[in-house]
Amino acid sequence: MAEIKECVSIVKNAIEDKKGSDIKILNISKLSPLADYFVLATGSNINQLHAMADEVTEKLYEVGVHPKQTEGYNTGNWILIDYGDFMVHLFLPESRDYYNLDRIWKDAVTE
Repeated sequence: MAEIKECVSIVKNAIEDKKGSDIKILNISKLSPLADYFVLATGSNINQLHAMADEVTEKLYEVGVHPKQTEGYNTGNWILIDYGDFMVHLFLPESRDYYNLDRIWKDAVTE
């Protein structure tokens, strides 16, 4: 099984492969017991969000890492993939602006 930082790097690369934009890696380990990292990214449409989510899941599966839970895949404007120690948030632009996790977690270290 891959280490957390390696997994986060795999997530970033998978999102980049599917042309995701505004990718941010937030280290929230000192701010919350919820997770160590949030990975935030934006896709231009639902098909791109699905492609990004599928690529992330596939690439992590290849290294033996499986999601604990996935939310929003069928509804589509915000997909959350929970891996326990890190979470992947994939948004359509209007949902990213509305929920504004970047602002909520502004005290996180951006990596």
